[in-house]
Amino acid sequence: MGFQLAPTASAEGFRLEAHDTVGSTNALALERALAGDLGRLWVVSKKQESGRGRRGRAWSTPEGNLAATLLLILERDLQHAATLGFVAGLALADALDAVAPNARISVGVDGGSGQGVKRFELKWPNDVLASGAKLAGILLESTMLPHGRLAVAIGIGVNVVAHPADVPYPATSLTGLGSGVDAETLFLALSDAWSENERLWGEGRGLAAIRRKWLTRAAGLGSEVAVRVEGSVVRGTFETIDEDCRFVIRDVNGAVVKIAAGDVHFGAVASAGAA
Repeated sequence: MGFQLAPTASAEGFRLEAHDTVGSTNALALERALAGDLGRLWVVSKKQESGRGRRGRAWSTPEGNLAATLLLILERDLQHAATLGFVAGLALADALDAVAPNARISVGVDGGSGQGVKRFELKWPNDVLASGAKLAGILLESTMLPHGRLAVAIGIGVNVVAHPADVPYPATSLTGLGSGVDAETLFLALSDAWSENERLWGEGRGLAAIRRKWLTRAAGLGSEVAVRVEGSVVRGTFETIDEDCRFVIRDVNGAVVKIAAGDVHFGAVASAGAA
């Protein structure tokens, strides 16, 4: 089976551009926007040769993994445009629940919620975890267009058949979790789950509902964390995300700290101060 949109996605006007190999699905999506594409376009591939993650880090997508980018054109710079990353995380987690229900996921590992439920979890701000290991990453990139419009590329990279070994954090793949699902099947479910979660988001009007749903999957909630912010480390207990989806911790002195951007570490790394 090749890449296909779910019927719900097609009915809502989404379109699909599928490739065997690309440089970067995000870069290609933004090229389409600058050339006049009206958005609601999925750009997908099973191999990506020059993908990137947050803060310019490389993101490897070997043959058989999933690289998917959704291009949206917003008529104005929505205050909550950045929260589309949380919509993407929820959509992917819902899709994984649907197509990989028998994946071997541990309970109570470092970085997990410890709530006794086997599930795919969301690590603030943009990772999907299984058994405390990174399964997927999400990257939002944007560019301004004429007439005040904003093009947003919502990139989603999933370790379907393989995961990187030379990274400073635990990583896994669906194959490694015992799931035989392929990139095409996962994307079909993702395109369906995106439609549902985007409707819930409602151009930011439903952000409170997105926040509540995200917290039910939050990795490390209530546990010790260390957050690296602009070269310094803030340590404390992960309490919640606020109404703007900022990371909220109570530090070692009892003060509440709200963080808009940073790298979160759980477990032993948190105890060592994320050095």
